[in-house]
Amino acid sequence: MNARLSMNEFTSCTLKLENKCVSCVYFLHEKMYIFVIKVNFRGGSIMKKAILDAAKRNGDMLTTAQAVRYGISKTMLAKYVEQNKLIRVRHGLYALPDSIIDDVFALHLQNPNIVFSHESALFLNGLAERTPFKQSVTVPSNRVLPKPVKEQCSCFYIRPIYFKLGLTRRKTTFGNDVPCYDAERTVCDIVRSRRRINEETVVAAIKNYARSVQKDLFKLYEYSTTMSIYPTIKQYMEVLI
Repeated sequence: MNARLSMNEFTSCTLKLENKCVSCVYFLHEKMYIFVIKVNFRGGSIMKKAILDAAKRNGDMLTTAQAVRYGISKTMLAKYVEQNKLIRVRHGLYALPDSIIDDVFALHLQNPNIVFSHESALFLNGLAERTPFKQSVTVPSNRVLPKPVKEQCSCFYIRPIYFKLGLTRRKTTFGNDVPCYDAERTVCDIVRSRRRINEETVVAAIKNYARSVQKDLFKLYEYSTTMSIYPTIKQYMEVLI
């Protein structure tokens, strides 16, 4: 190394090591040599494995944000789409070829702050036989939902102090975990939002809950009291059960 380099002088070199290209820049600063090393992987198989592993950990899907956290650049994502090694599901979301898209999990991946509630939670908790035509989601009232979510979902807002009440996780039809409210909180939400929900759905939800062997009436009482809807819940339960 040249000991006569000044503070403003620098040099660089390139080394080839197997399938890596190592660029080395060094300069003199306060009598010490500082090295800046950049490693570029030329091995496509290494990057391909990283993408496949990352997607398989996420139900065969991968968001742009997740890819960046795994060290996969946006340029590399675009390249793999061009090579048909990934498919672009929608803006910011990719999936492995030939994979079946789990729409509920995809919605969660792109919007991790939403909680599936109301009619979606009825299905996820086994209190409804059919998946809803539109997914229902809840967020705190101090949050702003992205426009695409507002367009494709039935959106509900709740005071932040109630947002985590009854929060749990349930598996989608494809076996992926998503945030969801438990059965008791869902019954409370359905009754609380009954003016926005078909009356037939409200009645069926309460009847199915009453028949459930996993129901927890004490928890339902606690939730409904906390949310100030216990008298209404009691009235529905007395009439329908």
